[in-house]
Amino acid sequence: MQLPKTVLELMDALACAGFEAWAVGGCVRDQALGLVPHDYDLCSSALPEQLQQVFADRSLVLAGVKHGTVGVVTEDGVVEITTFRREGDYADSRHPGWVQFVPTVQEDLARRDFTINAMAYCPQKGYADPFGGRGDLEQGILRAVGDPVRRFREDALRILRGIRFAARFRLEIEAHTWAAMLSEADGLDALARERVFEELCSLLVWADAPLLLKIRPILAKAIPELAPTMGFCQHSPHHAYDVFTHIAYVTQSVPPQPELRFAALLHDVGKPACFTRDETGRGHFYGHASVGAEMADKILQELRAPSDFRERVVWLIRHHMASDAPPEKTMARRALSRYGIQRMRQLMALQMADLAGKGVVEAEDRSTGLEEFSRLLEQVWQEEGQLSLKTLAVNGRDLMELGYLPGPRLGRTLDALLELVLSQEQPNEKQALLKKAKQWL
Repeated sequence: MQLPKTVLELMDALACAGFEAWAVGGCVRDQALGLVPHDYDLCSSALPEQLQQVFADRSLVLAGVKHGTVGVVTEDGVVEITTFRREGDYADSRHPGWVQFVPTVQEDLARRDFTINAMAYCPQKGYADPFGGRGDLEQGILRAVGDPVRRFREDALRILRGIRFAARFRLEIEAHTWAAMLSEADGLDALARERVFEELCSLLVWADAPLLLKIRPILAKAIPELAPTMGFCQHSPHHAYDVFTHIAYVTQSVPPQPELRFAALLHDVGKPACFTRDETGRGHFYGHASVGAEMADKILQELRAPSDFRERVVWLIRHHMASDAPPEKTMARRALSRYGIQRMRQLMALQMADLAGKGVVEAEDRSTGLEEFSRLLEQVWQEEGQLSLKTLAVNGRDLMELGYLPGPRLGRTLDALLELVLSQEQPNEKQALLKKAKQWL
């Protein structure tokens, strides 16, 4: 296993002082998969006070010292070193009730969540893999360490974390581990909501439709508002799937950006509340985009999502219904002026995924118009940029010099001038716009 120079220096310092030092967890797993680790964690036989003595000449981070963790500042960042330990029950489903330091790395690995994360490496001793993590990686299996029920009762977030690992590394969840995930999913209710949100963001980036369909019972615990969509028949020739199956395919199809994936996951959450059937028995969901946006806003507030993240997701859901109007440049200019290119790119991605997720042929025909509008957006963006009041060739001061007074009329005049430019009735040139404003005055 290849270790960075800074990490090897720390391990050598501990070895010279008579202590064991092992790289542990994700960095060992990632290298076994041929990936480059983002960070490196170490575990050691040295007690916390001994760690501080060994690295007394370095800057230390001691926030986790009561649980046996000392952070050592290196030129590559902080490397956390934790004393070999075992843990008591997790009374708050997050922190162990007690920590007891132990003499061997094997005992330390026994407290970890999944076998693929319960591997360690020491340059002098090679690999420690008492639970068969390397074999599970080779066979594509996600397996809990020891009793899976106990692992998930200790911290229910491990359920979502395990699903993320399964999605990211394309692992099959072992039967007993999966059964424990299902049986202990109620524990998600006890977690801090921001922890659930952060894990869902990471999970959704990697998840595909088959996995989302498999984990429906767990998603329904994490976001109860999704439960009514599961198995909800749409009674429509425009949809081949029930509401949640459609959601799963849409989520899979948008780019792997957390806010886009969240918008896709929640874009039809309002459908069950809006369902009606006409005299022919066909289902309709009038107003579901607005209802879904309001529901998503409450869901994301409850999950303690950052306000800007929440606002972008809610906006995408509110506007996700694709227009049947023929695409034209004026429409593209107005959209760019009002929302900007980044939002419109995300909206186009969501709308095209929404059509593709219907599973019917007619959606392919409608997607042609969306693709054309998307091309128009990019063309206008490249040629003209974003036309807005900020880029208008005249401003409020120019109008006041003509004789306009500060107030609502001045603002309405600027808006009207911008509309003339957007519709190409006037060029975005100062003299032409001042002439028109003078006529109105």
